[in-house]
Amino acid sequence: MDYKILNQTQENGIAIITINRPKAMNALNTLFFAEMNSMLDEIDSNKNIRVLIITGAGKTFVAGADIAEMSNMNSELGTRFSRIGQNVFDKIEKLPFPTIAAINGYALGGGLELTLACDIRIASTKAVLGQPEVNLGLIPGYAGTQRLTRLIGVGDALYLLYTADMISADEALRLKLVQKVTEPEALMETAMKIATKISRKGNNAIKQVKNVVRKGINLDFDKGQLLEAQVFGSMFDTEETKEGMSAFLEKRKPKW
Repeated sequence: MDYKILNQTQENGIAIITINRPKAMNALNTLFFAEMNSMLDEIDSNKNIRVLIITGAGKTFVAGADIAEMSNMNSELGTRFSRIGQNVFDKIEKLPFPTIAAINGYALGGGLELTLACDIRIASTKAVLGQPEVNLGLIPGYAGTQRLTRLIGVGDALYLLYTADMISADEALRLKLVQKVTEPEALMETAMKIATKISRKGNNAIKQVKNVVRKGINLDFDKGQLLEAQVFGSMFDTEETKEGMSAFLEKRKPKW
C-alpha cells in the first residue's frame, strides 16, 4: 500500500508508526483508518517486531476525528465511521505484543481514544488530553466511553466526558490515564528506552502477560485466576522458560 498519512520505521525489534498529517493536526479520517489497518497487518505479520510505538508528527498527537469529513454524515454513515474506527483500534489492542502511545501534543477525541487502545501511554509535558465530543453534540465513537471508564473508573471518566475538559499531562498522570510524563525533547527517547527494556525480556512471556491481562479483565476473578494458572503451567514446556530459569540458576543472562 502507498501510505500517504502514516510513516513507519523499525529498529531492533521496535516498530514506530508516526501519524503525519500535521496541517490537519493529524485528524483521523477514512484514509487514516485504511492505512492504519493495512500497516497493522504488516507489523503483526513481522515475527521480528516485539514492541510498537505510535506517535504524531509536529506539535500534535491527534487532535480528533476529521470534522470536515463527518459534517455531512447521516446516522448510517456515522455508525459505519464509528465501527471502522472501533475495528482498527481493536486491532491495536489485540496485537500480540506491547504497544506504547508517545503523546507529543494534543490527544483529543479520537486521538485520546487511539491512546486508550495502546497498553502504555507516555506523555510530553506539552500534551493536552480530553474527550470534547459533547461540544459538538456528539459522544466518543471509537470506544472512548468503554475504554476510558475501564481505565480510570466511572466517576473520573464521566467527569471528563460530561465537561469536555482538556487536561494537562500531569493531571492525566494523577488520574493514571498516562504512566509517565517527560519533557518534550525526551519523549521518544523515553518511549524507546521502555520499548527496549520490554524487548529484552522473554518474548513469549511478554506476549502471555498481555494475553492474560487483556482476556482476564473481562472475566470474573475466579475465571481470570484459572486462565492465569493454565497459561502459567503451559509455559513450563517452552524452551524460553527453561532457558530463563537455567540462566537464573547459573547466574548469567538468558540467551533468548
